[in-house]
Amino acid sequence: MSTMTIATESSAARRGAELASSSSPTPISSPTSPSTAGASRRLAASASPEILATLQARFAATATEHDRTGRFPSENLEALHEAGLVSAVVPAFAGGGGASLADARRILAAVAKGEPSTALVLTMTWLIHRQIGQPGSRWSPALRDEVWRTAVTRGALANSLRVEPELGSPARGGLPATVATRTADGWLLSGHKLYTTGIPDLSWLNVWARTDEPEPRVGAFLVARFPRGANPGMRIIESWDHLGLRASNSHEVVFDNVFIPEQNAVDIRPPAEWNTGPDVDNYAWMIALLSTLYDSVARAARDWLLVFLKTRSPGSLGAPLSSLPRVQQVVGEIEALLWANEAAIDSLVRRADAGSPPSLVESGLAKFNVTGNAIKVVELALQLTGNHGLSRANPLERHLRDVLCSRIHTPQNDSILTAAGQAAFARP
Repeated sequence: MSTMTIATESSAARRGAELASSSSPTPISSPTSPSTAGASRRLAASASPEILATLQARFAATATEHDRTGRFPSENLEALHEAGLVSAVVPAFAGGGGASLADARRILAAVAKGEPSTALVLTMTWLIHRQIGQPGSRWSPALRDEVWRTAVTRGALANSLRVEPELGSPARGGLPATVATRTADGWLLSGHKLYTTGIPDLSWLNVWARTDEPEPRVGAFLVARFPRGANPGMRIIESWDHLGLRASNSHEVVFDNVFIPEQNAVDIRPPAEWNTGPDVDNYAWMIALLSTLYDSVARAARDWLLVFLKTRSPGSLGAPLSSLPRVQQVVGEIEALLWANEAAIDSLVRRADAGSPPSLVESGLAKFNVTGNAIKVVELALQLTGNHGLSRANPLERHLRDVLCSRIHTPQNDSILTAAGQAAFARP
C-alpha cells in the first residue's frame, strides 16, 4: 500500500449526503417511549445465530483479500447496516437495537472471527453510540440524536480522533496540538491526527483538540463528513501499512481551518476536569469489546488448527497429527487459555450489564490476561503447524499478525500493570 496524500469523501458520506438537508435536527423520542420490547425483538431477529453465522462466513471468505490488498471492507459494513447491526447499541427509544453489553459482545465475536478490521470499525462506532447516551454526557440532545439517527437510517460510522504525531495517545497526558480557533459563529479546527480507524467510511469524526483561548480548554469537536465535499481543508494521508488489521485503514487526517459549528463543540472543559480518568462503565464496554475482538481472532486460529491437525497425515506417521499425545496436550493448553478468556470476559460483561462494572484496574487486568492468552493461543498453533502455519496460503500467519495488534491498543500493558501495582500498594 503506497503512502500518499488525498482529499477524499467516503462511501458513507455519499450514502448520507441527503442528511445534510436537516440543518436543525429535531430531538427524537424520549426514553419513556414504548419501543423497548420492539427493539428487543428486532435485535433478536437481526442478530440471530443463523444470521451471525452467515455474516461471519461471508466476511471470512474475503478476509485474506482485504488483508493482502489493504482494501477497506465497505461491503462488510454495509451488510452489517442492512442487518440492523451498525445501530445495535443505539438505544431502543432512538430506533436502535438497545443492545446490552452481552448482546454487543455476541455480535462482535461473530464479526471479528470473520474479519477483525470490520469488527474494529464497528467497535469504535458502538463506543461513541454508548458514550453519548450516558447520564453524564455533555452532548446536546439534538446532536446526540442526529448521530444515532444517521446510524439507524444510513449505517453512519463514527470514531474518536485522539492520537497525534507529537502527543501520542492522550491517555498518557498532555495537551493536544490540534487547535480550535474561535470565530463569530463557530470554530476553525487545525491539526494532525493518527490512526483514524475506518476513515474511508466515517461520517462522524469526534476530534480531540484544545481551544486557542488564553486558558485553553480541551475536549471533543464533532466533524460531520456529509454531504460530500462539506469539509474543505480536510485531507487524508493514506499511511496505514501495518503488520496486522491491515483493512482497518487507520490512516492520518489533517485539518486546515476546517469549520466547526458552535454546537459541534460537544464537550470542552478545563484540562483539570479531564484528570479524573474514564467512566468505569464506558471503560468496561471498551475493554470487553476489544478483548472479545482479539479473543475471536484466537478462536478463528484454533478452529483452523483443529481441521489442519485432523486432516494432516504425514507419511512417516500413517495417522492424523491429532492422534499424537503431545499434539493433544498442546491443544488442551489452547483450550485452557480460551476457557480462561471466556470466564474473564463473561465476568466483566455480567458486572457491567448488572450496573456494577469493575474498577478501571480490574477491567485493565481483564484486557491484559485475555489478549495475552489470545497471543499465546496463536503462537502455540504455530508451534504445531511449522511452515504450514507461516505460509500465506493458510490463514494462521494472518491471525498472528492481527492478534499482535492487541499489544498496542489502549490501555497498553505497561499502563495496566503500573495501575494494578499502585492499587496493590494503596491497599491497607
